[in-house]
Amino acid sequence: MNFLFASDSWKGSLTNERTGELLEKAAKEVFPDCKCEKLPVADGGEGTVDAVIKAAGGERISVAVHGPLMERRDAYYGKPDEKRAVLEMALASGYALVPQEKKNPLRTTTYGTGELIKDALERGFRDISIAIGGSATNDGGMGCMRALGVRFLDADGEELEGVGADLIRVEHIDISGLDDRVAETNFTVMCDVKNPLCGPDGATCTFGKQKGATPEMLKELEQGMKHYRDVIIREFGVNPDKMEGSGAAGGLGAALLVFLRAKLNPGIETVLDLIGFDARLKDTDLVITGEGHIDAQSCFGKVVQGVGMRCKSRAVPVIALVGGMGEGAEDIYEYGIRSIMTTVNGVMSLEHAMERAEELYYRGAVRMFRMVKVGRG
Repeated sequence: MNFLFASDSWKGSLTNERTGELLEKAAKEVFPDCKCEKLPVADGGEGTVDAVIKAAGGERISVAVHGPLMERRDAYYGKPDEKRAVLEMALASGYALVPQEKKNPLRTTTYGTGELIKDALERGFRDISIAIGGSATNDGGMGCMRALGVRFLDADGEELEGVGADLIRVEHIDISGLDDRVAETNFTVMCDVKNPLCGPDGATCTFGKQKGATPEMLKELEQGMKHYRDVIIREFGVNPDKMEGSGAAGGLGAALLVFLRAKLNPGIETVLDLIGFDARLKDTDLVITGEGHIDAQSCFGKVVQGVGMRCKSRAVPVIALVGGMGEGAEDIYEYGIRSIMTTVNGVMSLEHAMERAEELYYRGAVRMFRMVKVGRG
């Protein structure tokens, strides 16, 4: 038997790397002569860079950047091979990098994300994928573009810093200094968010509160974002609100789409491409995927759905081993998953299940492989 293991991490309990190790141990217990390939996978959110590096046998590239509050900090991005780079904006401009008492999207910036992109360009990468989940920002991507040479000017011609509070002050955008290497580079934005830049479903109204914005801040930021949008329309003839995903990461999506001419792609699809998932399916008898909790939302850009669809298109059977099931979990059968098995083996609290995650996962995996053995018999 040839097995391929490609599970997401289980937040708070199991890493995607650990699930692969436990699956291999369980598989060997039931099928002593089996072959196992372990692929850490992520959906474009937290942990994407590390998953790609491990799966592709790549390396980290460390970079000193400015964080969300322009503080100096260390960040990194991934080099899966000599031509491609994969970035995670949360490592430079992420929500988790800002102390609770300092969360204020009027003052945060994506400048550090731009520094990551600039470093990748300087090292010769011309195929750059950027995961943009988990941002602490609502600057419309101004900070990121400023690090790449774009100048955002106020009514007096003075350059703005590029934070959320500057949105309302932008009167002219000078792209003459944009890094020349951008034109030679293919940019892919890993994003499952389809929100526009402005409006009730836009960057500010949908995500601003969770980044620390008060009702007063939300009003100021939304007014600024509309003004910023109108300047882009006036000067470049494109409306970010017509671009799906422009509101992602506090408007960073808009900047990447408008100024870098990036293309938007579901995170899991980009990750699977980066790690060469399709080629790894050759001679595979069974794929095991999974996540901590599967429900109807798992059908929308999550690891289980992405892996299931790739396997379905190549007629490779795939089972999902999960911690628990919620409403609509069975919908995933439409996306190539043949069966769902849970690791929880009795009535217990979530806390207790997480404390025993490794034990439950391993025993659940053994039960699953025993069922597979029955099926083969």
